[in-house]
Amino acid sequence: MSGLQLDPVIHAPVRLQICAILSAVSEAEFSLVRGETGVSDSVLSKHVKQLEDAGYLTVRKATLASRQRTWLSLTKVGTRAVAEHFRALQRLAASIPELRK
Repeated sequence: MSGLQLDPVIHAPVRLQICAILSAVSEAEFSLVRGETGVSDSVLSKHVKQLEDAGYLTVRKATLASRQRTWLSLTKVGTRAVAEHFRALQRLAASIPELRK
């Protein structure tokens, strides 16, 4: 099982969900990601901050219809890190005999 490089920043369940959501789109509104992950604003903000501090995610704020909106997107570094993390998860899953049947 050599070459298994799980990223501890990405691996936490909520951050893994955030990364999976953002890997499918160019950007997503904070409220959409909150709804998909099922966590509160404060919990999502904490995880977003950790991903942002790691350089994996960018936050864009703008006013739309007189309301402050926040959009999230993966950076190029984040996109590569997420892809490598999912490859590592696939290698890990492939090593489990019951999953190979």
